[in-house]
Amino acid sequence: MAIDDSAWLEEFTRKIFQSGFYWSVVDAKWAGFQEVFWHFSIEKLLLMPPEMLERKASDPRIIRNFKKVKTIRDNCLMIHDIAQKHGSFSTFIANFPSEDIVQLWNELKIHGARLGGNTGAYALRAMGKDTFVLSRDIEGYCRACDVIDGGLHSKRSHLAIQAMFLQFQEQSGRSYQELSQLVAYSFGDNIVGWQN
Repeated sequence: MAIDDSAWLEEFTRKIFQSGFYWSVVDAKWAGFQEVFWHFSIEKLLLMPPEMLERKASDPRIIRNFKKVKTIRDNCLMIHDIAQKHGSFSTFIANFPSEDIVQLWNELKIHGARLGGNTGAYALRAMGKDTFVLSRDIEGYCRACDVIDGGLHSKRSHLAIQAMFLQFQEQSGRSYQELSQLVAYSFGDNIVGWQN
């Protein structure tokens, strides 16, 4: 069953608000977000005038952070534009080649709002698109194994890490998510207790 494009907007918004806030606070306010933003209906949000967005951003039922609230409109436009070209945003995501997952991250970062870093990747994973996530443990592993030596979010580092996960996938047959979690759980702070 295809995922409705409004579900993508909702998950992007949730991940944007979870970044920098306690997740329990976001969860407690989420019913308010759904109510205030018409359950993230793309069609309704496209018709919303800017002054209405400003009013909604001050509604006590949501977390009142105008910079993050503005991303709802921006990401709604991105989803709509991509859906116009691909039939639906879900189709675009489903058809994006998994061996080039970091390019999908880049598309979200460039065309979306506040979907860079790990925000886009976490949203993709939550929605069922197989992806690895660049946690501190993954970064530490990649540096310890000389996979990367520059900035974590440089194009060069992304491609090197993607190549590593592709190799792991070919050798194991496991998903990116499984591999990402296996690496993360077996490196860094996670193994301190095992060494005693």
